[in-house]
Amino acid sequence: MGDNGVVNVGPEPLSFDDVIRVARHGAPVQLTDDAMAAVAAARQRVDELAESPTPAYGISTGFGALATRHIDPALRAQLQRSLVRSHAAGNGPEVETEVVRALMLLRLHTLATGHTGIRPTTARTLAALISSGITPIVHEYGSLGCSGDLAPLAHVALTLMGEGVVRDASGNVRPAAEALKQARIEPVELAAKEGLALINGTDGMLGMLILAIDDLTRLVRTADVSAAMSVEALLGTDRVFAPELQALRPHPGLALSAANMTRILRDSGVMASHRDPGDCTRVQDAYSLRCAPQVAGAARDTIAHAATVAGWELASAVDNPAVLDDGRVESNGNFHGAPVAYVLDFLAVVAADLASMSERRTDRFLDVARNHGLPAFLADDPGVDSGHMIAQYTQAAIVSELKRLAVPASVDSIPSSAMQEDHVSMGWSAARKLRRSVDGLTRVLAVEVLTAARALDLRAPLEPAPATAAVVRALRETVPAPGPDRFLAPEIESAVRLVAEGGVVAAAESVTGPLA
Repeated sequence: MGDNGVVNVGPEPLSFDDVIRVARHGAPVQLTDDAMAAVAAARQRVDELAESPTPAYGISTGFGALATRHIDPALRAQLQRSLVRSHAAGNGPEVETEVVRALMLLRLHTLATGHTGIRPTTARTLAALISSGITPIVHEYGSLGCSGDLAPLAHVALTLMGEGVVRDASGNVRPAAEALKQARIEPVELAAKEGLALINGTDGMLGMLILAIDDLTRLVRTADVSAAMSVEALLGTDRVFAPELQALRPHPGLALSAANMTRILRDSGVMASHRDPGDCTRVQDAYSLRCAPQVAGAARDTIAHAATVAGWELASAVDNPAVLDDGRVESNGNFHGAPVAYVLDFLAVVAADLASMSERRTDRFLDVARNHGLPAFLADDPGVDSGHMIAQYTQAAIVSELKRLAVPASVDSIPSSAMQEDHVSMGWSAARKLRRSVDGLTRVLAVEVLTAARALDLRAPLEPAPATAAVVRALRETVPAPGPDRFLAPEIESAVRLVAEGGVVAAAESVTGPLA
């Protein structure tokens, strides 16, 4: 990243932070001198092949199942326009701006490696589009993750041609030609090979993977906080989180989660109230309390694995055919989305399981047979008031949906392109459902935080740990303390915002310092 906040895009891999800054925070981009030199060198080789009488796939031939047709030079510009227009066939709801910006940046990076044969002016135009804040409208359906994310990327390429529909920097829907003219960006007329270079990549699914890793890294810390609040308010024990016990099973994530929970619960008056063996009537806590670090720890290790795969993909130049350093232009299968699709599906399993355990902890608060002295459903006047009864219903409905979303997309395949693309990754579909899973996990954890905070208040005059008390105070800025039943939906939504914006973790860390 440049000193002026601009993200520099060159042949070297982008960082996760680069992607987040451009996708979520609107950072502009700039192609480096090394990138432009690599792009120019590769383009020279493509131009040589375009002039040769020997057919070269993607340069002087048709595409996919039509690759056997040699295209006359006079028709090659039309070939590129036709490729982009026909592949811009997405349908359904509009995809989020942050996803499209991530997709555009990642495609620009592949162009910057010098392995695609794009012209320098086309690469600069894509960079200008990103920096201007113009976002092509991309749709939910259209990608099979086979030759990458063809349809989503084609909608971006269509914008470079001055066609299609976009959102401008103010978020208004406008014709692409109009928005480009206002931003003083000249549309490009695509030359040989450029159509394929712009649409043949895993950029959409990779962008969503990086965004999900960013979200889940925050949410797994939130899960440690919410679990600690529940252990505390349910009069559970923190002895099971001791480091010497975690060392018996040396998974890295397990040790981190257990250490987080120990720090969060430090100096808890609630915990101190029943540390004496004579005050404790339970031999062991339920799994949803006692095994919280084992589940959240495994989630951490899975996220770390997904991040490793994303890092490999960020170091990749995904295109077909590819321009090699020695000047050869070779067909390949690097566009197949399986490596990314698998971890996208794996993370959906993580989200479902974290949410499932969170819901079980919430349910314990509401049952007088299991909540150790709290009122039924945490209601102010049980029978007159319902307390958090239906908040748990909301959690349960989301968890049930998350279990369905955990069914992998990557085991499915529908052949396309006259059986040329006879096995596809469905990586885009895996990424789209993971986004819904991340949203669902956010909401489930929010209900647990809301419920655990209410329970901690009801434990007064016992004092919670300083860290959990800080979370309760943060929540109380928008959600009142316990009392008779109120309109609950806005309170849940306030808790959702606190979780989504990192406020729960930030509040705990104001006491503990940075959590792992």
